[in-house]
Amino acid sequence: MKKQFQLLLSITAIFCATNGLAQLRLPSIIGSGMVLQQNDSVTLWGWCGPSAKVIVTTSWNNHSDSTVATNMASWHLKVKTPAAGGPFTIVIKSQQTITLTDVMIGEVWVCSGQSNMEWNYYNGIKDIKPELANAPVPNIRFFNIPKTGAAYPQDDVKATWQVCDSNSLKSFSAVGYFFGKRLQQQLNVPIGLVNASWGGTPADTWTPAEVIANDPLLKEANNKLAIYPWWPSAPGAAFNGMIAPISWYNIAGAIWYQGEGNTATPATYTHLFTSMIDAWRDAFHKSIPFYYVQIAPYKYDYTNVGALVQEAQAKAMTHPNVGMIVTTDIIDSVTNIHPGRKKPVGDRLANQALVKTYARNGIECESPSFKSLEVQKEKLLIHFTNSGGTMKSNDNIMGFFVSGEKEQWFAAEAKIEQDKIVVWSKEVMQPVHVRYGFGNTIVGNVSNAVGLPLIPFRTDAWPVSIEKVK
Repeated sequence: MKKQFQLLLSITAIFCATNGLAQLRLPSIIGSGMVLQQNDSVTLWGWCGPSAKVIVTTSWNNHSDSTVATNMASWHLKVKTPAAGGPFTIVIKSQQTITLTDVMIGEVWVCSGQSNMEWNYYNGIKDIKPELANAPVPNIRFFNIPKTGAAYPQDDVKATWQVCDSNSLKSFSAVGYFFGKRLQQQLNVPIGLVNASWGGTPADTWTPAEVIANDPLLKEANNKLAIYPWWPSAPGAAFNGMIAPISWYNIAGAIWYQGEGNTATPATYTHLFTSMIDAWRDAFHKSIPFYYVQIAPYKYDYTNVGALVQEAQAKAMTHPNVGMIVTTDIIDSVTNIHPGRKKPVGDRLANQALVKTYARNGIECESPSFKSLEVQKEKLLIHFTNSGGTMKSNDNIMGFFVSGEKEQWFAAEAKIEQDKIVVWSKEVMQPVHVRYGFGNTIVGNVSNAVGLPLIPFRTDAWPVSIEKVK
């Protein structure tokens, strides 16, 4: 009996010692300097001793919430946030106490994609240099996730929240910064920006692996992607390492700049991209708005692949709660896959959010798009949506091509008639179809009344050749 009692004491002592050593820990994204989504219920989570009690006290209302950790030593709970403001403190108590300071309440956005989202001051983005004199900007906060691929969903990343200053700004996404700056100026609230981008990556790797594995079309397309030593192409790798760890964090929405990495599989890009969006919404437990950039014209190694990705991105505009911006008017050269001007990109993405997410009036955010076509003998009359009452061109109109029934394309002349455009070619007596800006390096120069560029389009559904450029 005495031996049994001593054994019980030993087991209890071991349990208590082990439990006492279990440190209260938080994921990196839950930290001092963070921005939490305003007027909402946000999740806080972490790890501590199994079955230990966790108490969270927030200074904005001096209210305490509590929960008990699972037998897996993890915990999470929801706290309500007020309208934008700060700085606040959050005290988290269990076996130890963690005090988070300089916590702001505002709007949180994820900025993701490949290199055109990733690029910053150190990549030669000239738009950033004038901004350095305006730093610091305490109401803009950065969380810069390092490139991390993983075979399975991870629960944390190695990053810290930083105030926007002349140092942190240099290494943050230029597009993300300009997006956040315009939001901050227009909404006058703190803005939290989470950068999760990786140059070269296809959308496949940002999509959960099971989504692609359970879809024969997407699985087949992914098998066609080349494997490079600089970025992953495996389904889910970037999602697992860079999105899954923050998926409990309440966000307002996401902006996206990617597509060049999928020029090998343009036929399935619309399906892939919209599947990815839906998977992110499932992961964040919220139908987040998703605003994205249509890729710019570029001289690819294969004909028409860029145009087909642009077309696939335009088709994705019918997906719920999304918006697309066009950049054909702000490229430097079709031989540069990284257009240098990032401020207009960030501003246009912000305008999408201001109008569609924040219901701001007086801001035009939609590019004009093809609506319908009328055949008028030897000419074609094109109607558009979002014209703003008139279509414009800063020079002789470029980018239009017409074809008759025999599928032979000729450069077209064009004339603007208020909110419509007439196109024709002396080579085509009976035109049937029209294309605008359709081709890897074909750049049009038509915009709407407020200067937003016309979305490239075609009215035909003929097969498009993809051949190695000689």
